Amino acid sequence: MMTIKAILFDLDDTLWPVGPVIRHAEQTLHDWLAVHTPQVTEVYDIEALRQRRQSLVVTDPRFSYDLWSLRHRLLQEVMAEQGADPAHADAAMQVFAHARNQVSLYEDVIPALQQLQADFITGSVSNGFADLHSIGLAPYFRVSLAAHSFGCAKPDSRIFLAACDALQVAPHETLYVGDDVLLDVHGATQAGLQAVWMNRHSISANKPEWQHVTIPAQIRDLHDLRQRLTRV
Repeated sequence: MMTIKAILFDLDDTLWPVGPVIRHAEQTLHDWLAVHTPQVTEVYDIEALRQRRQSLVVTDPRFSYDLWSLRHRLLQEVMAEQGADPAHADAAMQVFAHARNQVSLYEDVIPALQQLQADFITGSVSNGFADLHSIGLAPYFRVSLAAHSFGCAKPDSRIFLAACDALQVAPHETLYVGDDVLLDVHGATQAGLQAVWMNRHSISANKPEWQHVTIPAQIRDLHDLRQRLTRV
């Protein structure tokens, strides 16, 4: 690796496993809907809501990066469709967001971030809408960009470059750490950043859809990252 002054992190599946979080949040939301808008849950189970959400994505370009607005619009539509007050969508989204922020950090995250931020400027770039203040990670990041508020999503170079600008560090002096080979590794390197693949589950890199991507390095966890940077 070349000289590194800053490290940007992905969030979901990099700092915490996101699958269980989303399942819990969707179940919590569905339980709330069953109480406050039962006519909706009489027609839509969790899977039906997911399918309806997927069909909505193509109706508005914004939904490709603004997942908050996508879920909010879904709730408004199904509530109106079933004769419930669409205004309930605001409260429903607060319920979902609260559950969405109940994450279980990987055990390496806090100790590694504490050590890394002593030597590097740190920030985050995410396509999700997790609230780092609620989660308790905000103190570890000088800058945190989220696709829904920024206006585009990874792998678009603009969100990576905006984070570098906010940190006042050149892209080539910035390392991006993420679990998604296409969105994170390829997106970051195309923007001129350095990148490492967070491969916590020892996934094979020999996938056809990744053949055009050069993976500069991969790590098992943040302790592995810290050790590699110490050796540089």
